[in-house]
Amino acid sequence: MTTPLNDAALAQLFTDAHTHTSWQEKSIPEEVLHQLYDLVKVGSTSANCCPARFVFIASDEGREKLKPCLSSGNVEQTMSAPCTIIVAYDEEFYEELPTLFPYADARSWFTSSPDAAYETAMRNSSLQGAYLISAARALGLDTGAMSGFNPELLNQTFFENSTWKVNFLLNIGYGDGEKVHKRLPRLSFEQACQIV
Repeated sequence: MTTPLNDAALAQLFTDAHTHTSWQEKSIPEEVLHQLYDLVKVGSTSANCCPARFVFIASDEGREKLKPCLSSGNVEQTMSAPCTIIVAYDEEFYEELPTLFPYADARSWFTSSPDAAYETAMRNSSLQGAYLISAARALGLDTGAMSGFNPELLNQTFFENSTWKVNFLLNIGYGDGEKVHKRLPRLSFEQACQIV
């Protein structure tokens, strides 16, 4: 049995964590990006399918390539972020299943059903994106997830002639704590949960 995290760790991951839109001018070392993925990759996915793919945009050239894909309200925060991650999924993630899930012919579950493949890719890459946010916070980074972008243009710009498709974007870095918005209301347990 594992020991529950202490209050300070829970605060860093959840209760004191905020979505950041303003960033300190401080770069993220490449080894931290590797460490981040090493944490994310051990998170559970259905049949260990691991459909998420990540593009770390950390250069001015990469940001300029991404800029036309962004909604106007997301341009400034993204251009100033030390790193923006395109959280994508591989439409043909199932091609890796003979290695990732050797206990059954899991590849055939998806080659025969494009709808099941899409749902599995979206659901599990979203799950891996949530692991990414938690892992970034655990490593002392701040995060700002976004869905305000043109997915068709982004896919064309970054993934033309590829089986990768964008799910959402995530800015990461060292946030400016002076410019964080007050936490908005959340639904109560009674509003959002049932115990049956």
